[in-house]
Amino acid sequence: MYDEQRRPDRRSPNEAEPRPQAEPRPDREAAVEHGPLAGFTVGVTAARRADELGALLQRRGATVLHAPALRIVPLSDDGELLAATKDLLDQVPDVVVATTAIGFRGWVEAADGWGLGEALLDKLRGVELLARGPKVKGAIRAAGLTEHWSPSSESMAEVLDRLLDEGIDGRRIAVQLHGEPLPGFVESLRAGGAEVVGVPVYRWMPPEDLSPVDRLLDACVSRGLDALTFTSAPAAASLLNRAEERRLLPELLAALNHEVLPACVGPVTALPLQARGVDTVQPERFRLGPLVQLLCQELPARSRALPIAGHKVEIRGHAVLVDGALKPVPPAGMALLRALSRRPGWVVARADLLRALPGAGRDEHAVETAMARLRTALGAPKLIQTVVKRGYRLALDPAADAKYADV
Repeated sequence: MYDEQRRPDRRSPNEAEPRPQAEPRPDREAAVEHGPLAGFTVGVTAARRADELGALLQRRGATVLHAPALRIVPLSDDGELLAATKDLLDQVPDVVVATTAIGFRGWVEAADGWGLGEALLDKLRGVELLARGPKVKGAIRAAGLTEHWSPSSESMAEVLDRLLDEGIDGRRIAVQLHGEPLPGFVESLRAGGAEVVGVPVYRWMPPEDLSPVDRLLDACVSRGLDALTFTSAPAAASLLNRAEERRLLPELLAALNHEVLPACVGPVTALPLQARGVDTVQPERFRLGPLVQLLCQELPARSRALPIAGHKVEIRGHAVLVDGALKPVPPAGMALLRALSRRPGWVVARADLLRALPGAGRDEHAVETAMARLRTALGAPKLIQTVVKRGYRLALDPAADAKYADV
């Protein structure tokens, strides 16, 4: 193969000498290598599609701690679904409301396994079949059926309004449940005079191994997480129940109301948390992608950026951005840095920094050791100044002194 690197120089005498390319700045290179969630740790409670959510988060730089807060009972093993299916075959409903694509597909597949698949599809062809959204509509059509109507908003409230406008007194309505309650939906139908039959296409149960959930809870209450994601109401309820069993509920709620951002895929998912007084963030579109995009906006906005010793320093969960370059920092160093950043520019005594260190004991030498490692990790020793016989301070730029003087 012709080696371009050994090609003789054939420039004409009048041809300008090529300009040498400037060496890229290391901080710029580092700035483009990390994603918007670099330096943040995000907890994932999902059982279904957890790998997909985790991959989306990791591609944007996040460290992911996954612990399924529940497990799904296989449809073919669920006697409740079998009983509900036989009941609907014996007494055909007037309306069937399909709420999730995976649930509808699973229902048909489970019925096939019981030898009831064709009979179920025949019955569904003769009823008013409502699909909550486009994914459910796709599952219905893949089964060879046609939906009568589907809301553009993917909202169960819009489905309820349509049914109430049609008039439901005396009608038999089957609602495909999807492992979580539909707040107010079933009650409103019954209040309107309908006979409502629930079709439990899958059921949630606590995980068989609680160790991962306990580790996730411990990380949350110790502020080892920056955000905690929920994709279903049962997952949120299950995590709260486990915290209550371990007598950690007050600590969990305090963490979610302050340092740890609770992010839910939609309003129904958020209900168990809201019932405990926890405010959550939710994307406008109730999908995993928008949920991750929301975190990409919210978490960097919550991190603190300070002008220190001529550098822009942004303090994240387990790392620091120094002029855009990502600097991973050990937990002890992050504890010191957070203690210093609470009053930027002010001297913090060694005794106070010792109390901020996790499990440091009483030896102030631990502060010096952790501080040396912190300076090394930051790569800019002058960011933190030693004040002889007093402690340490962030070397806040003089122009910023007035802004932070009364912090």
